[in-house]
Formats: sequence, structure tokens, C-alpha cells
Amino acid sequence: MMPQFKHAAPLTIGLLVALSGSLLGQAQSSPRSLPNISAPIVFNNPTPPDTGQPGRRSDAGSRGCGESASASASDPTSLLALAPIQESQRGMVVFGKTIAEYPTFWFYVAHDPSLTATFVLQDQEGYPIYESNVALPSASGNLSLTLPATVPPLEVGKPYHWFFKLYCESISPPDFFVDGWIQRETLTPELTQQLETASPQQQVRLYAASGYWHDALSTAAELLGANSEASDWAELLRAIGLDTVAAEAIVTP
Repeated sequence: MMPQFKHAAPLTIGLLVALSGSLLGQAQSSPRSLPNISAPIVFNNPTPPDTGQPGRRSDAGSRGCGESASASASDPTSLLALAPIQESQRGMVVFGKTIAEYPTFWFYVAHDPSLTATFVLQDQEGYPIYESNVALPSASGNLSLTLPATVPPLEVGKPYHWFFKLYCESISPPDFFVDGWIQRETLTPELTQQLETASPQQQVRLYAASGYWHDALSTAAELLGANSEASDWAELLRAIGLDTVAAEAIVTP
């Protein structure tokens, strides 16, 4: 009977080797572990596109409108874009990535009833994509603006130039303005897999670590809306040096 088992051992060894290789391949392709929500939020600035126009993150309250001028002048920040900045040879670049076709932009606006506002989005060549008047809230705070689905979605890998302008009268030039750049990028398969199983707090950290600012901040805003004790929003703003408005309320018109 022995000849029946002559090749049993090599076949078993071969099967074990194949299984080991399969398991090793699965381990190598599995996503990294999800971030610890008790760990500090780290934002990694992506490399900005070379547009030749760095942008402007803040406009200090050095002037105002009519009787409210003194109130505006006393506010150290009349208008602030809640966006990252980084140094370049051309100056301080205002730039953030997103995965969204229709992203959300965030701004801090000091209340002044005399002001009107406009948001503008252009392509890199300055061609207008979207322009709209913005209803301002009745109190100072952080305001969101989402690009509507009535305009073409952002194209992947293409930089867009945005402006937020405040006017004492609805004529040019604006009395206050900030501007910067946004670019839509696709997620890696690994990050996509991580986000699918992550909690909202973990998603904030995953987006921030990968440089997707707009998605990280909007997710943190949702967390704050659901729980006023959530710290992700303020921590994320502090991570890019916006301590002065981290505790300001999120306001709506």
C-alpha cells in the first residue's frame, strides 16, 4: 500500500506554501489601521499648483461701512478664509484639496449689517465658472458656501481660483476680499477602503493626514453640529494656525 502515499508529503507542502503565499498577499494588500480618535489631528499640506497667484487668506478690519466703520475697525479680523496656507517663492499660497465634485468653502465673517457679499469661482485662466451673491448671517461667525449642482462639477487635477468679496456698496472694487485655490483629486484605493469603515472622527483624521482640507473641515462641522462638545472642528482649525476663530460659532443666514 505504500506506493499510494509516495507523493502525499510533497503535495501537502505545496498546498501549505500556496496558502501561505495567499495569506501573505492578503496581509500586504490590507489597509493600514484606522487612526486613534484620541490622537491629535495632523494636517499634511499638499503641494499646491504653480498658478502664479498665491492668494490672500485674511483681510483685517481696517475700514468699514458708514456708521459701522468703528465697529469694523475694532475687529482684528473682518474676513478670513478657513483654508490652509504655505510658503512658496511667490508668497503665502492659499490652497486646499478636495474629493468633492461640488465642494464646500468656509469663511469667518465679522458681522456688519451694511455689507453685501459675493462668491466667485474661476478656472486657472480666469474664465468664470460660478458667481453668486451671498446672504450674510446676522452675527459674526463661520459661514459655509457649497458649490451648487447647477454648475459643472470640478474636474480632477485642475486648479480653480475662488474669491469671497465684501462690499459696502455692490460695486467694484470690493472693500474686503480673500482668495485662494482648490483642486479636486481622486482617492487612493487604500484610503477609499479606510474611509468606508471609519467613524466620522476617524474620517476627519484620514482626510487631514492626506491633505484633503475641504472634506476634513466639512466632516468636522457635521460632528460639531451633532455634538456641541466635539473638539474636531476647533482642533483642525488650530492645526493650520486659525486659533483666533476656532471657538467662533458656525452661523447661517
